[in-house]
Amino acid sequence: MSLVDRAKSAAGSASTKAREGVEDMKTKRELGETFDSLGKLTFELVESGEISHEKITPLVEKIKTLKADLEA
Repeated sequence: MSLVDRAKSAAGSASTKAREGVEDMKTKRELGETFDSLGKLTFELVESGEISHEKITPLVEKIKTLKADLEA
């Protein structure tokens, strides 16, 4: 394999890795956004009385406190 062929191969590999990295970042961002949406929905469901759970209650109370702090 010539030097030019090896350079082309290396460039192709780097390009593929870069694309995969971008796709991974997009997926991670989407995962974070989905967790955020789930958290907001859960908070709304607790607030409306549709769900309750002892593990959720402290987090809901913390959110209420933080929201009150922002409004003050």
